[in-house]
Amino acid sequence: MKFLQRDFTGYGKKPPNPNWPKKSRLAINFVINVEEGSEYSPLLGDIKSESGLSEVPGGRHNKNQRDLAIESIYEYGSRVGFWRITKLLDNYNIPHTFFVCALTLLQNKEICGHIKSSSNDICCHGYRWEEHYRLNKVTEKNQIKKAYDLILKLTNKKAKGWYCRYAPSENTRKLLIQNGNFLYDSDSYNDDLPHWVKTTGKKHLVIPYSLDTNDVHFKLPSGFSGATQFYEYVCDSINYLYKEGSHQPKMLNIGLHPRLIGRPGRIVAIEKIIKHIKNLNKIWVCKREDIAHHWYENFYEQ
Repeated sequence: MKFLQRDFTGYGKKPPNPNWPKKSRLAINFVINVEEGSEYSPLLGDIKSESGLSEVPGGRHNKNQRDLAIESIYEYGSRVGFWRITKLLDNYNIPHTFFVCALTLLQNKEICGHIKSSSNDICCHGYRWEEHYRLNKVTEKNQIKKAYDLILKLTNKKAKGWYCRYAPSENTRKLLIQNGNFLYDSDSYNDDLPHWVKTTGKKHLVIPYSLDTNDVHFKLPSGFSGATQFYEYVCDSINYLYKEGSHQPKMLNIGLHPRLIGRPGRIVAIEKIIKHIKNLNKIWVCKREDIAHHWYENFYEQ
């Protein structure tokens, strides 16, 4: 039987102690996915309309036909949801990371200005909200460069991380290393701690993301039906990791989408989660870039 060229072992039963700042038991990173305005649309030359992560199943079957309902739901994210989330996080002094699709910054100058002036970091989420596994190598290389360059031009901030829409291609990581501007990527869901991989002979940092403690489950048919389920699931995750963190500290991602969690009946879950975190005294709430720098400073070996 052939052994697969994949790492099923990772850190195994003895993961390293990440030695988070202030001896924290758990590192938590809130992520705001900024995608609205870069999704599939005939207005951007696509033959189909967007159909993903929305209140209703969308996407017109006819080629080149706009889906005005989906468009308006995405607009809610940029018009209302983004501001509701950022106001809440800022009011509680919660550091967070923006997963930014570069084209969104051209669609909403106010959001672009907020991200530019914010003390929070940027992880590049593509030039558009598109599946990189569908792109050929040359196109993907160009899209990565366009995304990084446009974010830098519009915000004067260097995006130190990268995250594709759902899944990378087999070329993505090599192209990121070749590009040379990224400290890490988050195109993996395989661990509760950052880890190194060797690609093209170079060490590269992976900070895994997660889809379970993520508001995408408000969209899934079998997912969360209301704020209470999301709050309870995330807080159960925090509690278990916090207990585990007395001897094996880990990290946790909380992924947010303005058009989903930005609704008033759902945002209450985030406020409850924040209050729960504030009651625990050994949690490091941080930016993703902070985690990357910490790992380079403490765990990088040639």
